[in-house]
Amino acid sequence: MEINELTEPERRVWEAFPRGGTVDLSASDDRSVRARVLRSLLLSSPEQNGEIPALRLRGALVTGELNVHSGVVSCPVSLRDCEFEETVVLYGAEFRQLSLNGCRMPWLWATTVRVDGALRLNDCRVEGAVALAGARIAGALFLDRAVLGTPEAEGEDGAGSAERTEDPLKLDHATVGEDLRAARLTVHGRTRLDGLTVTGLVRLDDARLLCPGGTALQAETLSVGTDVHAMRLRAEGRVNLRGATVPGQLNFAYAQLSNPGGAALRASSCSAGEFWLREASPVEGTVNLRRSRFELLHVSPEVWPASVRLDGLTYTTLMPARPASERLEVLTRDGDGYVPFAYEQLTAAYRHIGDDAAARTVQLAKERRYRTTLSLPGRLWGYLQEVTVGYGFRPMRAAGWLAGLLLLGALAYGLHPPRPLKAEEAPDFNAFAYALDLLLPIIDFGQEKAYAPQGWYQWLAYLLIVAGWVLATTFVTGVNRAVTRN
Repeated sequence: MEINELTEPERRVWEAFPRGGTVDLSASDDRSVRARVLRSLLLSSPEQNGEIPALRLRGALVTGELNVHSGVVSCPVSLRDCEFEETVVLYGAEFRQLSLNGCRMPWLWATTVRVDGALRLNDCRVEGAVALAGARIAGALFLDRAVLGTPEAEGEDGAGSAERTEDPLKLDHATVGEDLRAARLTVHGRTRLDGLTVTGLVRLDDARLLCPGGTALQAETLSVGTDVHAMRLRAEGRVNLRGATVPGQLNFAYAQLSNPGGAALRASSCSAGEFWLREASPVEGTVNLRRSRFELLHVSPEVWPASVRLDGLTYTTLMPARPASERLEVLTRDGDGYVPFAYEQLTAAYRHIGDDAAARTVQLAKERRYRTTLSLPGRLWGYLQEVTVGYGFRPMRAAGWLAGLLLLGALAYGLHPPRPLKAEEAPDFNAFAYALDLLLPIIDFGQEKAYAPQGWYQWLAYLLIVAGWVLATTFVTGVNRAVTRN
């Protein structure tokens, strides 16, 4: 391109480029720069001896389509607070450094772009989408305070009257060599991070992902080197983290997750060192954590929604410390019904902190819940075990029942001694020993065989014998359960 074909703003950019100078057009009457002029500079990279070329431009109105499709740009590029009339096409291009901070554009098509350093899109406004699927960014990716997509317009009846870009942010199967920083990011539509690999951390603090009735964050098999910080995140629509791997914190503290009538959070088969929903708003919609693994799970009972999926969820530590009764109520909300593993996992968490009383409470609740799945005979036997020994978790109940029945038998037969079978051979009658002989099948004081009660006292003897066998059986069952548990 000949320099005499350039306008005054373009001439300033052309002359500043070889020495890496900055051109600020934000206060100029004429801010227009043709996209083909910028393309020519980027791909030809004219140099001056002893100078390092760079495109540094601020406040320009870029007319036409900036198309660097599959191009190789060897100089740093910094376009700040520029406005693009048409799509910016960087598909398959290679850059050293690329900064588009504060720019406005209808669309950024940068699929499979390669950046040797950082890619900066802070404060950008993109009406359509930022398409970075398959991108390879050696440094960090910055999206702080960016606004992507356009909210649906509402007609007089409140219904949406304008189509919204389905995926305003596409980062699926991309690679970021350092951090992904997107604090206070706003996305109107679906954010796609499927298969994204980030060597450092992902920061979504104070972000707003707005896709009511759809999927706000699609991040299946996301792989992060350290943490995912999404404190105070507001997500309207489903957050899908199925199969994500986060060695450090997966932190949704103070977040608002809302997808009424659907899944608000799907983090099944997810692995993270710590999962935080600390002081988050009560979740609106289902939470699915099936088959996930966390070292620390920090969720208050009041944060859980009315429907959960927790089968196969494993964790070592559960915070904050709450009574077992509050945690157990959450398990009753499981959409899969009775899930034995969920009770066992909660029991293990209480034992991990040394709260054996709470662990026994959880196990007792598990037996009660299991009883509801049995047939009538099984339920009756379950009620009997609970009343007598609390399914083995309240063994002192058996001692109480035995003491009560022993006292009843001793008083009854003390007042109305039974007749001896053989008066000349019978030992002296002892009401206490006789009642004990009836109750405990493994003890024989010789009283039961020597005396035979009559009438109602005979039926009392039968009752004591049966009760003794039942109490002995349930007590042995409880002891066996306790030994196995320990």
